[in-house]
Amino acid sequence: MALFVERWGDTVSRWSEDRLHIRAKREGYRSRAAYKLIEIQQRFHVIRKNDCVIDLGAAPGSWLQVAREFTNGQVTGVDLNEIQPLEGVLTIRGDFSEPKVQEGIAEIVPRVDLIVSDASPRITGHRSLDQARAIGLNMDVLVFADRFLVDDGRIIIKSFQGDLFQEFLSGVRGRFGIVHLYRPHATRRGSAEIYVIGKRFRGSGAVADRPVRQEDHEP
Repeated sequence: MALFVERWGDTVSRWSEDRLHIRAKREGYRSRAAYKLIEIQQRFHVIRKNDCVIDLGAAPGSWLQVAREFTNGQVTGVDLNEIQPLEGVLTIRGDFSEPKVQEGIAEIVPRVDLIVSDASPRITGHRSLDQARAIGLNMDVLVFADRFLVDDGRIIIKSFQGDLFQEFLSGVRGRFGIVHLYRPHATRRGSAEIYVIGKRFRGSGAVADRPVRQEDHEP
């Protein structure tokens, strides 16, 4: 797959007209998902002043906007779909799990301090299939982290609770010294999504020695 690199505009959110969507439009964010990352940042201080940040599955770009607000470092977004330009942000069009795309990314940002991913697979309506696809996507993010994340780096990944979640969580715990589970207030009621926050990256061969801390909040 070809790698398309694009630089910087605005796009209209396609979220339903709920209160957070209205607020996002008023405050200039591309979707209500921005408030999830803002809440995670306020609670866990994951984004640091000079971090190099990459967002996997970044379209339409609201998490890129938030990351740009909290760091002076390079902010990069990767997605299969086009991301409309954002000032001070580099966007890459392609599948982040493909080796050729990763080679292109490495030429631009060989190492990053923080990886974020709010990506979801296309929903089929079959719960077991959808969860399997979501966990597969989560594992692709972890493999990406093995290559690109600096020692002691951090990660935020959206996942979905279900039969396969513990397998994915074990993969996170094997790589990070501190792991939190968190459900932001901005999460839609009834959703099975949960955010996994990892700190102190130490590689895929590490042995987990710290418990997972769960902080679950309904909207």
